[in-house]
Amino acid sequence: MKSIAALQAVVTAVPFDGEPSAAELDAIDAEMPLIAAEIDLLDAEIITLDRTPTMLDARRMRRAVGRVLDERRALANRTAATVQAGGAA
Repeated sequence: MKSIAALQAVVTAVPFDGEPSAAELDAIDAEMPLIAAEIDLLDAEIITLDRTPTMLDARRMRRAVGRVLDERRALANRTAATVQAGGAA
């Protein structure tokens, strides 16, 4: 019976150090406003789970959804501008 441990080095040629790369950190940083908006939306949804939503809760949800949509649009525009400026004709 062959041991699979002998084949492990061939399968994983690049060792994983467990830390994100600089490019991954930059991508997270660029998406941080969207992540924060989605967290606010999740907070608004959690508040309404155990009770009947009030007018204030409905307003909070609408604002949170609007903020998420605004941040998604802004992120898409930043990404499109970066790709366009990169010159991939």
